[in-house]
Amino acid sequence: MPFPKRQDPDDLFGHLNAVQRPHLEELRRISLSYVPQVHEELKWNLPAYTRDGQMMWMLQPFTNHCSLRFTPEFFIPFQDEVAAAGYEYGAGFLKIHYIQALPEELCKRLIEARLAE
Repeated sequence: MPFPKRQDPDDLFGHLNAVQRPHLEELRRISLSYVPQVHEELKWNLPAYTRDGQMMWMLQPFTNHCSLRFTPEFFIPFQDEVAAAGYEYGAGFLKIHYIQALPEELCKRLIEARLAE
């Protein structure tokens, strides 16, 4: 079932359930720490962080996990590091189960590497 259309990032974060909220709010806090380098907006009804109109990364809430998503090309060199840290990944994203601790330092490293491109 698709996520209901939201008006802006605040609306989306305000509708997260109690299981999703801690991880997604922490990922948002981390992401917003890079303002003014990036701007928070909704793209495809998801929180996206853009620079000069280009999507840098986005957050994805799911039922049992959330994802920190980048382009697949950017993410390929980091896949072994993500796996070594004990997290799953896919084509362009770090998958974080809500029962796992949020890997703050890993998330920051990925974001900073993306911003350095």
